[in-house]
Amino acid sequence: MLNKSVEKTIAWFLFIGVPFTTLFLMTDAVSDPVNVTKLFAAGCVGGGVFAIVLVYGLKELWASAKWLVVATILFLVAGLNAVINSSTPLTQNLYGVFGRQTGYITYIVLIMSALGAALLRAKKSFDLLVWALLISGAVNIVYAAWAIAFGDFIGWNNPYGNILGLFGNPNFIGAFLGMFITGSVAFAFSSHFAWKYRVAFILLGLIALYEIKNSHAVQGLVVTGAGLAMIGFYLVRSKTKGWALTGAHLVGVAVVGAFALAGALQKGPLASIIYKTSVSLRGQYWAAGIEMGKAHPLTGVGMDSYGNYYRLFRSEYAATVLPGPKTITNAAHNVVIDIFAYGGYPLLLSYVAILAIGIWAILRVTLRQRAYDGTFVALATTWLAYQLQSIISINQVGLAIWGWVLVGALVAYEYSTRPLPETSEKPKATKQKELIFSPQLVGGIGVVIGALIAVPPISADMKYKSALKAQNVQQVEAALTPSYLAPRDSARLAQAVLLFENSKLPDLAYKYAKEGVAFSPDYFDAWRVLYSVSKATEADKAEALANMKRLDPRNLDVLAQ
Repeated sequence: MLNKSVEKTIAWFLFIGVPFTTLFLMTDAVSDPVNVTKLFAAGCVGGGVFAIVLVYGLKELWASAKWLVVATILFLVAGLNAVINSSTPLTQNLYGVFGRQTGYITYIVLIMSALGAALLRAKKSFDLLVWALLISGAVNIVYAAWAIAFGDFIGWNNPYGNILGLFGNPNFIGAFLGMFITGSVAFAFSSHFAWKYRVAFILLGLIALYEIKNSHAVQGLVVTGAGLAMIGFYLVRSKTKGWALTGAHLVGVAVVGAFALAGALQKGPLASIIYKTSVSLRGQYWAAGIEMGKAHPLTGVGMDSYGNYYRLFRSEYAATVLPGPKTITNAAHNVVIDIFAYGGYPLLLSYVAILAIGIWAILRVTLRQRAYDGTFVALATTWLAYQLQSIISINQVGLAIWGWVLVGALVAYEYSTRPLPETSEKPKATKQKELIFSPQLVGGIGVVIGALIAVPPISADMKYKSALKAQNVQQVEAALTPSYLAPRDSARLAQAVLLFENSKLPDLAYKYAKEGVAFSPDYFDAWRVLYSVSKATEADKAEALANMKRLDPRNLDVLAQ
């Protein structure tokens, strides 16, 4: 049995750490204010939580969540297989591409947090996790309201013109607010809340809904609608007997869902409301990702390497008509397909197994009890809402940490609410063993280790941004020199080449253009900038053109990019 102080420490680490990951960003010190910062935060919380698991909770974790442990180990093994067999650079596989940062390290720290959440037992621990979601949502709501009313005080480079929240993207804030509305409404119907608290939750939800409308993120509305429909199922079920009204509710939701899906596919009466060109774009991105996985069924193309191969695997239609030769992407806009592209069938099947374990936990609790349990419904519906948005969006660390932590929490909730076996004697209270080291100390050491694991991308970005601000050639070159705290990045190298060329430093531009293609020969932009620099020889241009055609075979004019 897990020591109560250990569980309490894990619960508080998650209560503080998960919102910290969602909310933390930097603007002036880095080029990417969102992704490198959130990866660093996730590393801290994952390292802290998992250190406590390693020291105090392995036996309990295996006894209560062995299938989740097995599935996550298989996921990590399949991910390592993808890293080893990938032709993209090792640092890209480990830390991800610039502006995404969803490489192998990211999934390691997310899994660490999930396994920590799987050790929660007390109801107050699960309540803390729901409150963490509500606090994260409330901060984003206040910030977005300020941006709408008075203008944004964060100096974003905002090409969207919509609210961005603390995610730097209108689609992400829309999806997260949909998750917040789902969790807050589900929690508000808990029997222990007075009516004034329910009114406060609902008012916050209405403000969030208004902000979703201002984000122009259809996925936020989809997530909200689906979340409320799921909450409706649990409410109807708790107030009725039998399956008649519950079944009618499910049928109604299915009919509305079918019309919504048809509308997204430009069919039916809702087509003019729901369909956006981005739906068709996503279809092309999905198709390219599926082709990557099929072409590399046992290894995939490598972690966070979708962007390197999008041009190669996009269809003729995508390369010529929609979205056309100039529009490219580094994500499939579907997390499951991204996973398939990264690691082929081994990574896909292990990920689907993790999802199945979460669904199984929800079903077991649902079938076990009919009474409305606000904490469970909030955890379950928010996790399902996250999974819904993940099939139409990009994996973003500030969102993804909720998907991983909640699956661990659902497994823990199912285990902790199992009915005790009938015995003639009441179970005796177990004496808590005295701990040699405090779990807070162990967790603190884990935070440091997790920070060291996740710090290289943010360190490299800060170093490069500082060099650009200083306008010092030696500092820029130092920032481009690879080290543990400054891993090389293909996009940064290509940007540096153009910087040197535009600064009338052709020798340096040529030097780093050659280093760029040597570092990542399957990165299209590396060959493009080599072709464009003034010092490139005819042999360099011929080689660059041949490689651009190799990487983008369906584009009739690769030089028009």
